[in-house]
Amino acid sequence: MSLFGGHPEPDPVGLGQESVWDYPRPAIAEPTERRIQIVHNSVELVDSRSAYRTLETSHPPTYYIPQSDIAMEHLQPNPRRTMCEWKGQANYWDIVIGDTRLEAVAWSYPSPTPGFAPIKDYLAFYPDPLDRCMVDGEVITPQPGSFYGGWISQYEAGPFKGIPGSRYW
Repeated sequence: MSLFGGHPEPDPVGLGQESVWDYPRPAIAEPTERRIQIVHNSVELVDSRSAYRTLETSHPPTYYIPQSDIAMEHLQPNPRRTMCEWKGQANYWDIVIGDTRLEAVAWSYPSPTPGFAPIKDYLAFYPDPLDRCMVDGEVITPQPGSFYGGWISQYEAGPFKGIPGSRYW
């Protein structure tokens, strides 16, 4: 990977792909008709064709799902809060299935900034601790780095923020 201006050279873009290096900064949210699914401990937590995806330079998309497409009986509020420079304050959620609890694995924006109003109360999920997260039936790869919640599928070309050395991209 060669460097120019402190950023890596984008990977070649294949047929049907988007380069994450063409995504905007500041970030945006846009609707997607892709089917988003999450299964954990044999429970279907998410099945949606009404999601939004957030796009930001160097990041794979993060998907925000309406609560009507989530098995909310398996989610409980978590006291964790963080601040996003683009979206505002995030509230976190635990997933509870039987005796298993995954803490702060989902988040939402109850009062997002105006540009992100469409994702108000939608939930996003860190894919790494979950059994299967899928985009159009494809099991995705979690974005590298424990801080990020992006979903890498066949639709994106990198390299992706989160790999070693990407802190200042």
